[in-house]
Amino acid sequence: MPLPDSIVEKLLLSLFIGGLIGAEREYRSKSAGFRTLTLICLGSTLFTIFSELIGVNGNQDRIASNIATGIGFVGAGVIFKGDFGVNGITTAAMIWATAAMGMGIGAGYESTSIIACAMILIMLYLFSRLEGWINRVGQTRNYKIVCEYREKTLQAYEECLEKHHLKFKRGKEIKSDNLITGEWIARGSEKNHLLFVNYILNDPEVKTFEF
Repeated sequence: MPLPDSIVEKLLLSLFIGGLIGAEREYRSKSAGFRTLTLICLGSTLFTIFSELIGVNGNQDRIASNIATGIGFVGAGVIFKGDFGVNGITTAAMIWATAAMGMGIGAGYESTSIIACAMILIMLYLFSRLEGWINRVGQTRNYKIVCEYREKTLQAYEECLEKHHLKFKRGKEIKSDNLITGEWIARGSEKNHLLFVNYILNDPEVKTFEF
């Protein structure tokens, strides 16, 4: 039985929208990229269409209603804990939003899904620029310095952090033989971080420096 033109148009549109969102994630080398998000959008559209076709007795949403639940398992698979916090939350939210757009296409709300896709792409572009600016003016780094132990050794490096206008919080302190290790979480502008790093790299008393 030939497919109605309306269904073919919905499938093609879901491929296009899923491909656009997926291309953006692929460009940024995220775990869910072009193929994954295209398939999610297309799959959500298919489930919604089949739900309307198969559903009986006024229960046409019985299949589509489970898409949001099922897509949560896919989204959870891209979230992981990295060295500096939890990663993949934006991509997981993108999976969720892409499934919603696919459902909208399958239910006949193509214009709404197209507008949502445009808004998401604009938001991702603008917010990435904004995040870059925020990172330059308010960057957080972890520092670890190992040097010979002397009285007030770590305090001297904390004074150096203050001199470079970096706000910091002291972490672990470890003394082993005649060496002492200090760790700090420091926040400040990218420029001030670079000045501090260059200063420590040129300090002959520093044995190990992680940054």
